[in-house]
Amino acid sequence: MSDNLAYYLGFSYCEGIGPTKFDVLIRAFGTVATAYHAPQHELTTYLGAKLASRFVAFRNSFDAQKEIESITKSGITVLTREHIWYPPQLKNIFDPPICLYVKGDVSLYDWEKDLFIAIVGTRKPSDYGRQITTKFSRELAQAGCVIVSGMALGVDGIAHWAALNEGKRTIAVLGSGINYISPPTHEGLYYKIIASGGLVISEFPSHIQTNKGMFVSRNRLVSGLSRGVVVTEGLKNSGSLITARLALEQGKDVFAPPVPITSSQSEAPTRLLKNGAKLITSGTDVLEEYGMENNQAVERVMSQLGQEERKLAELLSKEAFTPDELARFVKAPIYKVLTLLSTMELSGIVEKNDQGKYQIRV
Repeated sequence: MSDNLAYYLGFSYCEGIGPTKFDVLIRAFGTVATAYHAPQHELTTYLGAKLASRFVAFRNSFDAQKEIESITKSGITVLTREHIWYPPQLKNIFDPPICLYVKGDVSLYDWEKDLFIAIVGTRKPSDYGRQITTKFSRELAQAGCVIVSGMALGVDGIAHWAALNEGKRTIAVLGSGINYISPPTHEGLYYKIIASGGLVISEFPSHIQTNKGMFVSRNRLVSGLSRGVVVTEGLKNSGSLITARLALEQGKDVFAPPVPITSSQSEAPTRLLKNGAKLITSGTDVLEEYGMENNQAVERVMSQLGQEERKLAELLSKEAFTPDELARFVKAPIYKVLTLLSTMELSGIVEKNDQGKYQIRV
C-alpha cells in the first residue's frame, strides 16, 4: 500500500470532502500529505470555515492505522490515485475517486488492454429486456469483454449473471460502502463475482450505507471504467440515462437496441437512439466498433481445425505468407502444406491476396 495511504483514507472518510474538494486541496498544497496536515486557517481558504473546522476535528480523532488493519482483515484492496493498479481511465474523468475500495484480485486486470463494456438499464425489465440483456452480456463476455454494471436489481444483475454463467469475469460498482451489500438479495451474486475472478468496487468507505445520491456517483464510475455503455431498457427518467449522459461527457460510446415502442421501458433506449446512440442487435455490433469481431471469428474457426491446419491458421491470423514460407515455419513438406491450404481455401478459411500470399479470410 502507498506510503500516503493514511492521508488518502482520511480525506476519503471525512464527510463533506469528495473528489472535487480533494482536487482543490491538492492543487493548493501540492501533495496529499501537505494538504492533510495544513493549518486550519489555510484550509479555511479552500474549504470554507465550517468544513475546515469539521475536517480538523475529524483529523484529530481519525485512527488511520486501525482502519488500515480493519481493511486488510476484510480482504479489501485500497487503490489510491498513486497506486499502480488504479484504473487510468478513471484518472481522466472529471472527478476521479480519492480511493477505490476493491474486493477481488485486481492484479488479473489490464486496465489499458482489456475491453470493458457496461450494460445498464431498468430495475424492472420486461421479458424482452431480460432476453436482450442476457444475449448482449453473454455474447460480449464470450468474446473476451469484461462486463461492468452496478449490481442493482433488474438489468444490472442479469448482465452480471449472464457473464458469470459463461465462466467470465464481471465488475460490479456499488453505490454504497464495499461491505454493505445492496440489495441484500444480491448477496449470492456479490460473492460469486469475487469467487469467479471478478471485482466488486466502491469509492465509499466500507461502512457506508447507500443513499439515493450515491447512485449518480456510482454511475459515473460504471461509464468511466468502460469503453462503451449499452442501455437495454429504461424509463425516460431512468438512472441508465444518467449513465449514458456521463458516458458521452467522458467521450465513451453509447449503444442501444431496437425496442417495442408499446413498452414504457423503451423510453430510455429510444431517446438515446434519437440522439445518436449506436443501434445494436447483437454483441457483434459492439465488437465491430473495437475491431474485435474478426478476432472472435478466428477463435471460433481455430477451435474446429485439426492440429496441422491450426498451426497454419495461427500463422496466417498474424500476417500473410506464401506456401514456401509456411512450409519453412511449420517444418513440413511443401506438398503437404499445399494440400492443407487447398482444403482450408475450399472451406472458406483462407484466401489468396493480390501478392499471391495466403491470409485468413474470416
